[in-house]
Amino acid sequence: MERKLKYLEMIQGVINRMGQCSFLLKGWSVVLVSALFALAANKTNILFIYLAYFPAIAFWMLDGYYLYQERLFRNLYDKARDMDTDKIDFSMDTRPLRGINKATWQEATFSKTMLIFHGTVIFTILVIMAVCLI
Repeated sequence: MERKLKYLEMIQGVINRMGQCSFLLKGWSVVLVSALFALAANKTNILFIYLAYFPAIAFWMLDGYYLYQERLFRNLYDKARDMDTDKIDFSMDTRPLRGINKATWQEATFSKTMLIFHGTVIFTILVIMAVCLI
């Protein structure tokens, strides 16, 4: 039983790190986009607004990747939870679990929560761009 607990703790540690990385990416996305807005505040540097799309989209895709990895490790956790103690090999290979329980990169990237957060960032860029170009 102790082997199983150690294995589950290992997997949970990875899940926690993926969640933390996702949280940090969201923060950096907002900070960088806001900084580019500040640079574009005077009309001479209006092109910085266009540049804001790059970090917004890049962080969205990277955040989707972390959510995808987190889902894979949650699937591994479920598999390990049901596994017999003598069959535990401490493998962290998630390749056999791809596609199970919405564990694809596309589904993670375009999930409701990701669309709401990153879609709001993109929409804000559009609004600021429209206001600045008027």
